[in-house]
Amino acid sequence: MEGQLVWKDEYNIGVDIIDREHRRLFKIINKLFRFTDDKQKSRWACQEGIKFFKDHALKHFTEEEEYMASINYERLGVHMHIHSEFRERTLPALEEELEQTNYGSDSVEHFLGVCAGWLVGHTMMEDRAITGKSRSRWMELLSGKEQEAVRKVILQLMYDLFHLESYVISDAYGGEKFGRGVYHRLIYGTDQEEEKYEIFLVFEEKLLINTVGKVMGLKTNKLNSLLMNAARYMARQFAEQVREHLPDMNGYELKEENLLTYEQFQQVFEHEKLQISLLFDTGEGYFSYCTVAKHPVKKGIAAPIGRHNALAQVEKYLVEREDRLKHKVLVVDDSATMRQGLKNLLCQDYDVALAQSGTAAFRCMILDKPDLVLLDYEMPVCDGRQVLEMIRSEETMADIPVIFLTGRADPETVRKLVALKPDGYLVKGLKPGEIKEKIDDYFEKNPLTH
Repeated sequence: MEGQLVWKDEYNIGVDIIDREHRRLFKIINKLFRFTDDKQKSRWACQEGIKFFKDHALKHFTEEEEYMASINYERLGVHMHIHSEFRERTLPALEEELEQTNYGSDSVEHFLGVCAGWLVGHTMMEDRAITGKSRSRWMELLSGKEQEAVRKVILQLMYDLFHLESYVISDAYGGEKFGRGVYHRLIYGTDQEEEKYEIFLVFEEKLLINTVGKVMGLKTNKLNSLLMNAARYMARQFAEQVREHLPDMNGYELKEENLLTYEQFQQVFEHEKLQISLLFDTGEGYFSYCTVAKHPVKKGIAAPIGRHNALAQVEKYLVEREDRLKHKVLVVDDSATMRQGLKNLLCQDYDVALAQSGTAAFRCMILDKPDLVLLDYEMPVCDGRQVLEMIRSEETMADIPVIFLTGRADPETVRKLVALKPDGYLVKGLKPGEIKEKIDDYFEKNPLTH
């Protein structure tokens, strides 16, 4: 398996002891990439890699935390929690997967992808925030003890209400799309303060059908007005039960309720400072609970739902939701400019999701299977060939069509692309109208079936 994690100047946060250790970790990951072609070496390399990461967690994390303490970094506790999550949950899960598969190629690639993605993401978002070079989304994150209390309440509520044995997939849900979702926003405030708290409850459609629908005895496989209104009130009571364990929200009352599209949800969610952001698998569908710290709330994103307009707004939401049923296209490219350009080009006619790496793409595909993947062939770390091989090796993803995006159209590159048997390829240098025409042509020959 080819791959390389390239050190860039922007990864330097300006603290020598931290930057030096990060560069060392990059070198270790690159060494693992080079060893993965030989199965015996691959097993040895991953064993050594796990050992190194454990040592890194004990040594580098400690050094980093000592530095943060020395400068009185205000979010030291949050940073320590993130370190602890990676050391005590992520790495043991990766190690267990490697052992269960006898260091099979898929689990080796999973290990490398997760470690590389975590390292880059943590360096760029959390570590750079130490010196003020970036802004952490998790600046207001609750303590581990407080988060654990909320997790327990939600798990118990899911069992009490629906007899579902749920489990936490992530305690750092970043707003990724999963299935056909319903995005419920609750805004809490007081009459004296302008700043408000927000709670987001995100339900996979089938979860509402299989829980609230069954409780009500409804025989339906799609959302309707009766089910949505029942779900709204149940969600509000659910949020109230959880809110009792959030002491900062004492004295705050529900001021506004919205049903959001995914695009509206992204608009208000992606830039907020999160206190809690949990993603659950209930066995009947995914569910997310998120609380945003007190802040000035964006108004006008969606129509407020009140007693006077609830029926009309819910019905309108359902009608527009059906109208938005489009082909789902996942754009995977390490260039933010390319990703956004393709989204702007396609979003009017397609449901477009974005991923900046192979690891992020897999997360998107697991949560919300696309109808087509536009995959950058020349990505660093885990390139298009590797991502395509991983897609084809997963039974639940093997039938997802993949079209390569490439910046080169020379005969040698085209020969390599075609040999991998994708569903096609697009040259990035084409005019936007030509790219759109080719995507339209593809779907005209492969109409929507779900």
